[in-house]
Formats: sequence, structure tokens, C-alpha cells
Amino acid sequence: MCNRDKIYYCNSRAYREFFVTLSPYSLIVNMNNIKKIVLTGGPCAGKTTALVKVIEHFSSLGFKVFTIPEVPTLFSQSGMDYLTTNKGFFYEGEKATLEIQMALEDKFMRMASECKEPTIIVCDRGAMDISTYMKPEMWREITASIGTSTAELRDHRYDAVLHLVSAADGAEQFYTTDNNKHRSEGLELARQLDKKVIAAWTGHPYLRVINNHEDFSNKVYRVLKEISSVLGLPQPIEEERKYIVELQGAVPDCIESDITQTYLVAEPGSEIRLRRRRWQGKYVNVLTTKKRISATEQIQTERQINNNLYSSLLQQADPYRHTIRKVRRSFIWKGQYFELDDYLAPVSHLMILETKGVVEDEAVKFPPFVKVIEDITGNSEYYNYNLALRANS
Repeated sequence: MCNRDKIYYCNSRAYREFFVTLSPYSLIVNMNNIKKIVLTGGPCAGKTTALVKVIEHFSSLGFKVFTIPEVPTLFSQSGMDYLTTNKGFFYEGEKATLEIQMALEDKFMRMASECKEPTIIVCDRGAMDISTYMKPEMWREITASIGTSTAELRDHRYDAVLHLVSAADGAEQFYTTDNNKHRSEGLELARQLDKKVIAAWTGHPYLRVINNHEDFSNKVYRVLKEISSVLGLPQPIEEERKYIVELQGAVPDCIESDITQTYLVAEPGSEIRLRRRRWQGKYVNVLTTKKRISATEQIQTERQINNNLYSSLLQQADPYRHTIRKVRRSFIWKGQYFELDDYLAPVSHLMILETKGVVEDEAVKFPPFVKVIEDITGNSEYYNYNLALRANS
């Protein structure tokens, strides 16, 4: 087990100093709470290395960490041919892959329930990854035959999904097939697979896309940060970079959704946000609470809620703030993840581009279809919480 003070894989000095102040005895965690997290991504994304660091880091903080291996790799090593033209063989192989994936997860949940310490289960890919390698109708047939569905597997089975972007998109110099004899795809196919995996998981309330970086340690840092957030650990307050922009062309390969965001009455120093996201006729409701515990730290929790609770909580809407409505386009450009928000209410004619996980000393790779008008990073006037403020309040 590594020394908790030796966070040698994190380049951010502030974050390194933040982590070493934690101890196994200072964690505010429900001891009976088990978190199941999927670590996924496109080909050559760095999952294997990141998984090792996750085990080292959270074990050193007093967590029991279980890991579930990548089931398709186990099957490939045992003789399954996912490229077969034998439709019956392919169907039974994919069905068995999903069944074993679910069985392994369920067995580890049973074991974790007997642990005395707080427990994390990290899955090297999850159930929805399996869906990306077959036609939608076959996926529906397989899930129905074993008594489950896309909504159940994607939205309710895991506490978080962390997608590591393939090195094929923005970090091509690090892309290789040498470390996995079952990987044979080229760069373009790897990029396509990367986007298909993100699309398969879209709808999960805690899907986070982890960028490529010039220094891989920064990628690992984002993974550790997101898992820490899922666990409800205090987080350093960081500003994602934001820009007022104009759209100058179509956004390729984006996921477009409609967002309705309502702020609820909260105690001073806290922020409670109720968000409904709609895309492809589906809705996901998420309740987010942020609480500052110091000038530099906050605790943020998110949980998915059903439609009945969503409607009930709307009765607690902050009377001093409008509901925000916007259209969001999420996309990857040269290994960096962006969210482009086009505001409809209470303000309009405002478009904000936000980076996700671009580190402090890293250049933003602006796509050619946006024109940057103004850098508003850290400008509280453009925080959603303040944009919602009623003029007469």
C-alpha cells in the first residue's frame, strides 16, 4: 500500500497539498455505503494505468477497493470471437458477456456489503459498453431475454460513469495497439468507438468525460477528483474555463439536450439545484447540493430523482430566482471535452462555451466552428446561480 503522503502522480500542487491533508480518520463517509463506479473509454484511453492509481490512492485513505475485470477481454482470451460472422454464436456470446458482467457485479456487491470499511467497486467497463458492439435491435432482444433494459442498466445500476477519452483523439502520439493483442483498430475507428461509448452512457446522471492531456498524470488527477466527489469528500474549488462565443457552423458529433434548471431555497453558504435534462424524448432529473466548508473547499453531492420527487421539490423553488432554460451541445474536440450552452431564459442571445477538465497550464483547443468573444472564467456575473437572479431581488 502506498504512503498517503506520496501523491507522486498528481502534478497540481494545490490538489496534491489538498489530498495529503486527508487521513483515513477524517473522512465523513457512511460506513455501510457502497459506491459502484464504471471506468470506461475508447481504445488506448489509459484505463489500466488509471485503475492502478485508483486502487493505490483510495486504499491509502481507508477504503476497501474491489475491481471487476473487463469481461469481453476475459471472453476473448477464452476463445470468444466478437468478429465472427456466425450470428448465433455472436448472439450467445454477447448475451453471456452481459450475464457474466452483471453476475460479477452482483457478487462483488454481496461481498462489499459485509465489509466494515467504506467500499468502492470499480468496474473496468460496464454493461452499456457491451451495447456498442451490436445493432440496437439485438441489444433490446438480449436485455429483454434476461429481464432488464437499457434504462435499468444505464441509469440505475452505477453511481458514476467516468469516460476516459481515447488517445486516438487529441493525443495520437500516445496511441498504440502494442499493449493489447486484442486491439487492432486504427485511429479513425478508435475515435468512432470512443463517441459510441459516450453515446451509450449518455443519460446517466453522473457521466463525466475525462480529457486527454499532454501529461497523463493530469488525466489520472481528474479521475481521482471525480471519484472523490462521488464519495462526498471535500473538493478544492476550481473554476472551469468559460467563454462567451458565437456559433459559426454546425457542431459535429455532438449530443444535444434541453436543460431546465431550478434553484431551491437553501441555507446560507449552500446551493441546491434541480436539473431536468431532456434528449431524444427521455428525461433525467438530478438534484445537486453544493456546500462550502471553507474559502477553498466545498462538498458537492448529486443524485438522480424520479418525476414525482422532482415535481414535489419544485414547490421549494427559490422565489428570488428564475428558472434557467438552455440548449446544451456536448462534444469532444481534439481530446478536450466541451459543453456549449445556448440560453433561452431568463436571458437570451447568450452562448457560453465551457471546458471540462482542462488544467491550469494547458491551452484550450478551440474548435473552428466557434468564435470566442470574451473570456469570462471566474466572472461571477455569468454563474448560472446569478444569471437566474430576478432583477427586482
